[in-house]
Amino acid sequence: MRYKTIFFDLDHTLWDFESNSNQTLSELITAYNLIDIGIPSEKAFISCYEHINEQLWEDYRKGLIDRLTLRNTRFHKALLEFNINDYELSLKLGEYYLRESPLKKNLFPHALEVLQYLKQRYDLHIITNGFNEVQYIKLEQSNLAPFFKHIITSEDANCKKHEPEIFEYALSLTQSTVSESLMIGDSLAQDIAGARNFGMDQVFFNPQKKIHTEKVSYEIHSLHELRTLL
Repeated sequence: MRYKTIFFDLDHTLWDFESNSNQTLSELITAYNLIDIGIPSEKAFISCYEHINEQLWEDYRKGLIDRLTLRNTRFHKALLEFNINDYELSLKLGEYYLRESPLKKNLFPHALEVLQYLKQRYDLHIITNGFNEVQYIKLEQSNLAPFFKHIITSEDANCKKHEPEIFEYALSLTQSTVSESLMIGDSLAQDIAGARNFGMDQVFFNPQKKIHTEKVSYEIHSLHELRTLL
């Protein structure tokens, strides 16, 4: 392998966002007695919230809304779907979620053992579209932080991950070249297309084996496969 530098995505690639988010939402529903005020079930609320949250994140990535709108809107919209119009409650739910979710520690299988293997051979860094105040907590709480030399966020780079500017920023910060760098992530739009359009090789992490037509440098279904690939 000619690579010297590896950039990892964080959410949905190393840090199991879905498991950690669902755990936090389940705790939140109990803490605020949402079933008692009209939420039909935990499953219904989580499904509704996830759908709304993903739509708002897509708007944020496109630059259609800002961070504050994303944070202050998603729980309000979710409550409204169940005819609960309580903006103050939605703000409390948002604060609870932001405080508790980054503390969760669920990782994808083999994450730590693979990072231990890779760290001995490559310079490892994170590139993430997540917000600084939560991404650093996630890395510390889940014991991922010691593996990475630089944490590159869209906030620090002042651009989103699919944009070439964030990869330029990452290469400058890490003193790497595009030909010796590799991007590993789960998002075809953000990680794979973003890196490919910049000229960087990519590894598509596809644990659910989703069907797609994107051109990728490499594709894996388990992080453990990186030990063979790299």
